[in-house]
Order: sequence, then C-alpha cells, then structure tokens
Amino acid sequence: MTMYAEERQQAMAQLVAEHGRLSVNVLAEQYDVTTETVRRDLSTLERMGLVRRVHGGAVPAHSLAVIESGLVERDSSNTSQKERIARAALELLPPAGATVLLDAGSTTSRLASLLPRDHPLVVVTHAVPVAARVAGQPQVDLHLLPGRVRTTTQAAVGADTVEAISRLRADLVFLGTNGLTVDHGLSTPDRDEAATKRAMVASASKVVVLADASKIGIDTTLRFADLDEVDVLVTDDAITDTDHRALTRAGLEVVVA
Repeated sequence: MTMYAEERQQAMAQLVAEHGRLSVNVLAEQYDVTTETVRRDLSTLERMGLVRRVHGGAVPAHSLAVIESGLVERDSSNTSQKERIARAALELLPPAGATVLLDAGSTTSRLASLLPRDHPLVVVTHAVPVAARVAGQPQVDLHLLPGRVRTTTQAAVGADTVEAISRLRADLVFLGTNGLTVDHGLSTPDRDEAATKRAMVASASKVVVLADASKIGIDTTLRFADLDEVDVLVTDDAITDTDHRALTRAGLEVVVA
C-alpha cells in the first residue's frame, strides 16, 4: 500500500529511534522509494527535531550532539577525492594578478599547496593552515584576515573578520562547506563560521565551492548561502546521477574531478 509522505516520515522516525542508526539505502529499500526521497524526508524530520542527519543516514536526535569535525579529522577523510578536487579547481583560477579568497578547510588547504609558481595572485584568507602553505610561495601576495582563531577549524572568525572581508572585492572565492542540498543550500554548524562564509560569498565576483560528494545531501544547522549564489561546484565522481541532475537544474555548474 502506498504511504503518504507524512506517514512515511513518521514511520522513518520511529524506525530510526528503534534501531539507533539507519542508512539512506536501507530506508529507501524499506519504504520502496528513491534515496533522493529519503534524503528529503530525513531533512524534514531533522527540521522537526526528530532525527539528526549523519553521513549516509540518520540517528535519533537525542543521541548525537552537533559535533563539528576538527581539521585533523577532516584532513584524514576522503583524501584522494579532496586531492582530485583541489587539482581540478586549479583550472578555475582567475587571471594572473587577481585577488582570491581562500576559505578554511582541508580541500582548500590542498589547493593552496598546489598554486602554480608562475601565476601571481593576491591571496586573502582567514585560515591559519592555508596561510602557512602559501606564505613561502614567491608568486603569492598573502593577506591574513584578523579575528579570533577557532580551535576546531584553525580559522579566524568574528566581527573583525566579517568587517575586514566586507571591505574587500575579490575576483573569486574558493569556499568549503559542511553540507550542501538543493533545498537548504550551503550550511555549517557554527554561527561565526557561517557569518564569515556569508561575507566571503558577498565579497567575491565568482563563488566556487569545493566539496567531496559525502557533503552532498547533508543539511547542517546554519545556511550561509543559497545555491543561486554559487557559480561552480567542484566535487568527486562519487556524486550520484540524481544529485548531479538536481544541482545542475538548480543552476550550478558541476565539475566532477
């Protein structure tokens, strides 16, 4: 018997509560729907406070605090995909002499290490690891943004950071994200990180998001950009055809590394 969406979502919430953790694929098979439908259902249930989205599935809302992965943990996950994404992003560099904003994150740090030595750029960043990787590169005119440095991301955030970014006009920003969905856009768990990323988006003529496929279909607490504010998504070949089509229909240029 076909279930209404509300009935299916209620049943999903109950099943997740009983089992503790369930994957998107298992839920899709259980209710004979597509994985895209399950992701939408889980996003709805998370907004209602009934479940918490995690990579590949969901857990009961009460069983998991909103824990943001530290930089070391992020840097050790999906390493080959991030390397390919960073290399593909090099093709999107603006002309020599342009100003590039580099966001915090493990993939943007990889990109920073790969900047070509024969391509002068003004690089502006709030991320200590990114700054450390480009500080010795002779072709880079590095500018480090002010602010309070968060332990989790090793990046400066806060009012001083946002104000400094608001005075800039960059040709391009390479941006990281904790989650990316068609409905919710780009999101992150931390309020200060969200404010900083939002300011970067507003200050750049072109916005390029670097995100491995594990981030697609994930909603986190705070949206910092809608999809129509993003020009290009660079991701890896684990992206599903369904997600690729949905993001393209939403107006994104999707580059698969």
